[in-house]
Amino acid sequence: MLLNTLYSISPIDGRYYDKVQSLSAYFSEYALMKYRVYVEIRYLIALPKLSLPHFPSLNNQQIQALESIYQNFSIEDAQRIKEIEKTINHDVKAVEYFIKEKLSTNEFKPILEFVHFGLTSQDINNTAIPLSIKEFLQQEYIPLLEQLISTLQQTAKTFKDLPMLARTHGQPASPTTLGKEIQVFVYRLNNQLDELKQIPIKAKFGGATGNFNAHYVAYPQINWIEFADQFVQSLGLKRYAFTTQIENYDYLSALFDACKRINTILIDLCVDVWMYISINYFKQKANPNEVGSSAMPHKVNPIDFENAEGNLKYANSIFSFLSEKLPISRWQRDLTDSTVLRNIGVPFAHTILSFKSILKGWAKLEPNVSLIQQDLQNNWQVVAEAIQTILRREQYPQAYEVLKSLTRGNAEINQQALHQFIDSLNVSPNVKEELKQITPQNYIGKNPEF
Repeated sequence: MLLNTLYSISPIDGRYYDKVQSLSAYFSEYALMKYRVYVEIRYLIALPKLSLPHFPSLNNQQIQALESIYQNFSIEDAQRIKEIEKTINHDVKAVEYFIKEKLSTNEFKPILEFVHFGLTSQDINNTAIPLSIKEFLQQEYIPLLEQLISTLQQTAKTFKDLPMLARTHGQPASPTTLGKEIQVFVYRLNNQLDELKQIPIKAKFGGATGNFNAHYVAYPQINWIEFADQFVQSLGLKRYAFTTQIENYDYLSALFDACKRINTILIDLCVDVWMYISINYFKQKANPNEVGSSAMPHKVNPIDFENAEGNLKYANSIFSFLSEKLPISRWQRDLTDSTVLRNIGVPFAHTILSFKSILKGWAKLEPNVSLIQQDLQNNWQVVAEAIQTILRREQYPQAYEVLKSLTRGNAEINQQALHQFIDSLNVSPNVKEELKQITPQNYIGKNPEF
């Protein structure tokens, strides 16, 4: 395996494969074949429920034998499909022929020609691929993202009362807390995850051009629309009511956009954490066996957040392309969607890799509490907003302008200078005392509990 990954063109199948190999179960060529076989077999098992002439009923033993084809689908089965495809040059038809080979015994001879009955390739592809995406989201993507959110939430709660100097435009600003700033990302991610979960996973299932032409010409008395709706629903998906030969891809475009928004929030997180590390607000636990630089022995670089940022941006570029391209097709179909769909695992793999990188990097972080507190103490000018606001309340003339004159661009303001200024104000002793109670450490406002 090591030799194979060293030869890989893509780092996802090479350098990073050990971190994303679980995605092969959803997005590899083998997985696509297995999902196709699954849809074909489930369709074949569903047809007898319509009591079609020429289609005998299936007993439990026969159903179990059919189900075993996808349940026991092996790499050898996939290789056999590839052998058939080499001859006929059609990947979905190769799956049909493979299933017919499996059913070549006399027991299944009466139903052999009902394999892929009335269907077109995209009825299989546009059901198999949504299934793979749905299971990937449920089993890989959402659990890992929820783990990441939970990790951030725990840190936010731990440090929700740790005052911290805020920075707007990179300059000292009204104080905040470390926990609240992390909670902002928790809140944003949860909102987007909720929206992602609301996006329906849809399938196209309606024959060559979406009208069940072949189905109705063979069995006009059957309500094929109702059957298809129920069949697709039995797979855990929803069926598009109106399509061409291919699905509309609108839901898939929405899904990619939702994943892109989540990635964008995480890019924002990585950039912020990188900068906090650069000013030593976060310390990184050093692994004694690692090297931070080939030349500078002292380096402990924020490589996990840099790795995540780069992979998230790369994933988003592919998500953007897929979102823009897939809903567009010439008339009733062209083949551009087919080759593009083979790449959907790539942005998901780079995304999963990024989630894991952030979790790895987060485990190394330790807030530098003493420095954070010292930074607040060194920036008393940030309470100018508080003082001028109370002076406004007291209808003090030109309160803002007075504080501006004292503090704007003056980083040397300290507690003593501010208190001297307060003593010079023409306000009551009670107000002066109120103003003197304000510090960078307690001027942090309030937020909802989290």
